[in-house]
Amino acid sequence: MYMVSNELHRVAVLLAAYNGLEWIEEQVLSILNQEGVQVTIFISVDLSTDGTEEKVSELANKHTNVIMLPYGVRFGGAGPNFFRLLKDVDITDFDAVALADQDDIWFHDKLQRACALISSGKCDVYSSNVIAFWPDGKQAVINKSQPQKRFDHFFEAAGPGCTYVLNPFSAAAFKYFLIEKGDRLSEVALHDWLAYAFCRERGFIWFIDQKPSMLYRQHGNNQVGINSGLAAYRKRWQLIHQGWYRTQVLTVIELVAPAKVGLFSSRYFLLRNFNELRRRARDRWFTLVIITFGFY
Repeated sequence: MYMVSNELHRVAVLLAAYNGLEWIEEQVLSILNQEGVQVTIFISVDLSTDGTEEKVSELANKHTNVIMLPYGVRFGGAGPNFFRLLKDVDITDFDAVALADQDDIWFHDKLQRACALISSGKCDVYSSNVIAFWPDGKQAVINKSQPQKRFDHFFEAAGPGCTYVLNPFSAAAFKYFLIEKGDRLSEVALHDWLAYAFCRERGFIWFIDQKPSMLYRQHGNNQVGINSGLAAYRKRWQLIHQGWYRTQVLTVIELVAPAKVGLFSSRYFLLRNFNELRRRARDRWFTLVIITFGFY
C-alpha cells in the first residue's frame, strides 16, 4: 500500500516523437488526463514526413501545458531525441520527470502512483511492468520486475523507458551527465538502458513496479518493442553474434563507471558473476551460455 499526498506533484513529461501522427493525440490525451498530478508535456519531434509536427503544434496551441520544442532537426532515433529533451528542458520547477513514447496509452493513475512511491522515500526512480497490446486486440503483461541484481544495470534496461519517472535529484544528475558526455552519447543505442545504468551506479534507489502502468502499443514501426517471438530472438542473436551487445555493454560501463571496464572485459569475471548480470533467470542462463562458448 502506498500513501497518496494531498499535494499535487508537478511532473515534466518528456515525449519524443517521430512519424507518430496516427497515435500521438491519443497518447497526449492519456497524459493530460492523469489524476492527482499537474503535468506539463514537452514534445520533441524528430524530422517527420507524416505531419506529426503539425499535429503537435495543434495540440500545443490547444493546451497551455503542452509545449513543442523547436522543430527541424533529424535526430535519427529515439535515444538522441530523448537526450535532446533531457538536456534542453528546464526541469528545475518540477517534482518529477517522466519519459513518454508517442504511441502508448497511460493508465490514469500512472504518475500519481509513481510520485507517491517516490515522495514516500521508497525510491528515487520508478519504472513498471506494462501491458503490451496489438492491433488484433491481443494483450500480454510484460514482466520486468524481477529482483534487481548487483550488475544487471550494465547488461539491460529496467524495462521500457516510457515507464520511467525520476525524482528531481536523479533527473538533474542525469541531465548534467548527458551534457558532460556530449558527442559520446551517439555511441549509445538505448537511452533507457543508459538512464538505468547511470542511476543505479550513482546510488539512486530504483523501484520496478509489478503493477503495469500503461498499455504498450506494438506495431511494425516500434523501434524496440517487447523483444518476444521467434523473429525477435533471431534479431537478438544476430546482434550478439555481430558484437553489438558486447559493444553496448562496454560503452555503457565506460560512460557511467569507467574504472570497471577492465573487470567486465574479463571472461573469467563474467563467468564467476553470471548470476548477477541479468534479472530474469532465463536471461542469466542464456548469458552464461554465450559467454562460455565465446559468442559474447
